[in-house]
Amino acid sequence: MELIILIIIIAFIFELMDSIAGMGFGTALTPLLLLLGYSPLQIVPTLLISEALTGAIDAFFDHEFQNVHFSFHPINDATKLSILIASFGCLAIMSSIFLGYYAIRFPDFLIKMYVAILVLFMGILGIFRIFIKTHFEKKRNVKSIILFSAIAGFNKGICGGGYGPVIMMGQLISGVYEKSATAIVSLAESIVSFVGILTFIFISAIGVEVDLILLPSIFTGGFIASILAPYLTRVLPNKIWRYFIPIYAIGIGIYLILQLFWF
Repeated sequence: MELIILIIIIAFIFELMDSIAGMGFGTALTPLLLLLGYSPLQIVPTLLISEALTGAIDAFFDHEFQNVHFSFHPINDATKLSILIASFGCLAIMSSIFLGYYAIRFPDFLIKMYVAILVLFMGILGIFRIFIKTHFEKKRNVKSIILFSAIAGFNKGICGGGYGPVIMMGQLISGVYEKSATAIVSLAESIVSFVGILTFIFISAIGVEVDLILLPSIFTGGFIASILAPYLTRVLPNKIWRYFIPIYAIGIGIYLILQLFWF
């Protein structure tokens, strides 16, 4: 019971940070769950189910609190960007799950190190963006967003994390408004996670054993946080996120590296 309560609290904290900053839930939670003795096939499918639901909830409340405006009739820029990011993320997550858990089975250490270095790099790049104006802010670079979407989807399928930091920093570098960017991440991540769930269902049907023992605890904490976070995003000044998001990304990257070598 104590372990279940601990996991609920941890899931709440990291989902709160993820929903506010657009990153951190799977990236920070996966290493902790591995330390607690859970396997990737217990962690990753559970995170995908949780984030498919909490991401949709968070995006809905971001829309309600006017952090972003999603529209399908007619379709607006925020919705187009979410669909673009999600489309390439879906292709990448299907490929990474199939390769990582069925065809090749990548070593856990290499996956974690890859994500840690990538997130750290994105955070540093975000800090650089604050002080130096780039040409991306004058005109959104669609090719860079597609690249970030594919990398993020690959990360998501392999370790359940490394999605939000890549997409979030990719949007900021490409000139997307900070508060809108967090909402776009939530919607795109929800869609990508849902496709990841379908992929896990497929590989489980052909012999891969998937265990959802963590789902009730992680979803409980994540659900509560996904409701509270959009309000906090709304009331806090946008300037805070401009500094907080890349610093937070750097912190996650450093944490992952320390976890790999010293924890």
